[in-house]
Amino acid sequence: MNPMLALRQYQKVGAQAQTSEASPHRLVQMLMEGGLDRIAQAKGAMERKDIPNKGVSISKAIGIIGGLREGLDMEKQGESLARVDNLYVYMMKRLAEANIQNDPKVLDEVADLLRTVKEGWDAVAV
Repeated sequence: MNPMLALRQYQKVGAQAQTSEASPHRLVQMLMEGGLDRIAQAKGAMERKDIPNKGVSISKAIGIIGGLREGLDMEKQGESLARVDNLYVYMMKRLAEANIQNDPKVLDEVADLLRTVKEGWDAVAV
């Protein structure tokens, strides 16, 4: 068996086990971590001029942030929740712009924003 294939399979099984046992709070943390990972992968692909993988990684990051946005409880529409929703929309737009403009600085901007949101989420006691 190909060692890299075996490693990916092991990681996939490990991630599935983590998500099946995780609390909703931890699942959000995992999504944010995944978004940051995809942005880092996109930046690496951009630096290597690997256009296909850059696009795939950015697309996955946009999907993850979209998932975070969908998870917001808009029934409890408060001012702070509306700001988070707008921030997620902004991040998704900026990621699309980073893809089009091939601009790693935009990826850094979005990663910094997502990291800030994650730090706030991590500080919430469950």
